[in-house]
Amino acid sequence: MNSIKLNDILRLDNLNNVKIRFNLMFKHNWNPIELFKNGDISTMLEGQYWNYSKNKSYKVGQITVGLVKIKPNEDLWLLFHIGQVTKDLNTLNGIGYEYKDLPEYEKYLGRLVVKFKNKAQAMIRKAESVIDDCCLSQILPGTFDNDIFPGYEKVNISWDELRRVIEKENWKTALQNQKGVYLMTDSSNGKMYVGSAYGEHMILGRWRDYVNTGHGGNIGLKILSFNHIKHNFKYSILDIYKSTTEDQIIIERESWWKEILQSRQFGYNEN
Repeated sequence: MNSIKLNDILRLDNLNNVKIRFNLMFKHNWNPIELFKNGDISTMLEGQYWNYSKNKSYKVGQITVGLVKIKPNEDLWLLFHIGQVTKDLNTLNGIGYEYKDLPEYEKYLGRLVVKFKNKAQAMIRKAESVIDDCCLSQILPGTFDNDIFPGYEKVNISWDELRRVIEKENWKTALQNQKGVYLMTDSSNGKMYVGSAYGEHMILGRWRDYVNTGHGGNIGLKILSFNHIKHNFKYSILDIYKSTTEDQIIIERESWWKEILQSRQFGYNEN
């Protein structure tokens, strides 16, 4: 069965006048797919029209296609922009161009998922050299957000992601009905914090606290700035229990995980 190519859908003419930018990470290592899900398209477009310190990315009149990688270890990309360069600002190591959106492609933005394995180091490629290798993975019925609850054993989210999903109905339903033991990991240094949830709203209640304050009242986390937590913490679930489970069982399991992960000796747990 022949794969559907990206250009079977877009039908871009004159491919030698088209460039595709494969956006991975830019501007202080922010993840652009998170920017997309948070609605920060303006920052993504800064990256799309950025010039490096030595070479210009585009020429006036060129069509630019913006793809953003959905997950680090998968070759799936989301189409988020198609525009045309209208002015060269003659700027290196900065935003180099003015552009106009091409409205005929608007219906595809945030909906076309493309499979492409980038075998070159360059992130900006001439379309004629790569577009035949960009195969359509799916057309989403609505704008991509990837916020469906993945299952307790697969939760591994940043603070930004936690802030965004915590009030979505499928996440609320999953987290407010389960007691459990959870793990917070500081990606800047590998330190961990093990916590437990068995009070009102269970895991949902505890994680709401982290969204609101960062530390959730925990002494070992109060030494950190909220800004540090926002940029470095990841949240996952170690154990889940029915709401009818006795609290003491949860507390004992929390202590067991602290011993196994040595989060008292080397992490942020104080007790």
